Amino acid sequence: MPLVLIKALKWSLRWVPILLIWFLAISIIYFGITYLQVWMASGSDNSADGADAAVVLGAAQYNGEPSPVFAARLDRAYDLYADGLVQIVITTGSNQPGDLFTQGKAGYDYLRTKGIPDEHLVVIVDGSSTYEELAATSRQIARFGIKTVVLVSDSYHTFRLRQISNEVGLDATVAPTSGKAGFTHLMRETFAAGLGRIFGYRRLDAR
Repeated sequence: MPLVLIKALKWSLRWVPILLIWFLAISIIYFGITYLQVWMASGSDNSADGADAAVVLGAAQYNGEPSPVFAARLDRAYDLYADGLVQIVITTGSNQPGDLFTQGKAGYDYLRTKGIPDEHLVVIVDGSSTYEELAATSRQIARFGIKTVVLVSDSYHTFRLRQISNEVGLDATVAPTSGKAGFTHLMRETFAAGLGRIFGYRRLDAR
């Protein structure tokens, strides 16, 4: 091997550990800052000013019966409606393989039994992820005369919901449920939000 190539190889190998250390340091700082942003956002509620509609992010349902997590989101949306802060409630979410009901339909049925009339409910079943649900909502709400929305989900979703809303063009605020944001959920959201800001949520969702 020529002497020049040997020297170049030695130089490269000498810099690899240094570059790795810098990469790890920058990653730790970046995701550390993102964690703080996710944690701080998890305690904020911007629903007091109201909106045209509440959008309930989908969660698990079992044969048409919302899971406790999903029911908590639906109850939060119902309270917004009952308090006159929104005029319409939109339920979102498709179904998993083998499911007979979509999350959107299960949410619709749940809110109908609580007394919200059919004309004040909208079901959007396009989407099996947060990004897909919000993108579908952004595409479809104009035909219902809806311009502003308040997004209803768990508190740890707040930061990422705002980020995705900006990306898909939704004029949105957030109304989180009252459940506590656990460390595991916050960490998962930190990586999802951190990677989403780097690669774009649409591109990340397509993977």
